[in-house]
Amino acid sequence: MNQEIFNEDNIQLGLVSESKGNAILRAGELLRKNGYVRSEYLEGMTKREESLTTYVGNGIAIPHGLPEYIQYIQKSGLVMLQYPEGVDFGEGNIAYVLIGIAGKDDEHLELLSTIALVCQEEENVTKLKQAASKQKVLEILSGGEA
Repeated sequence: MNQEIFNEDNIQLGLVSESKGNAILRAGELLRKNGYVRSEYLEGMTKREESLTTYVGNGIAIPHGLPEYIQYIQKSGLVMLQYPEGVDFGEGNIAYVLIGIAGKDDEHLELLSTIALVCQEEENVTKLKQAASKQKVLEILSGGEA
């Protein structure tokens, strides 16, 4: 995966469990801090979760903004937050890995597709949940090998 879109600065491991709202804002803030989005995009991420959960199953959530907030994306980026104890996304859904996305133009779908391919393999998800190094995460998300 392109280093400008996803690199070690975009990964946080071993986070203490927090509310779904705070976890989504943490992902958004990391996107903002690393120059991918303007602060308005975080509102779009929160509103997106209010309208439809970004929990996709298998212990993974993929928070991102509503379409009308795409204008606040400066460049495409991806962040990953690891919560060993999980984050409650409601209805019995616990996310251990949050992958925040900001995709400019058509890159949004490309990023989702890449993540979906890696995360459809339960073994990869387990490795992401247990990864002890940022380098390991990069290896897994760059092609599914560990």
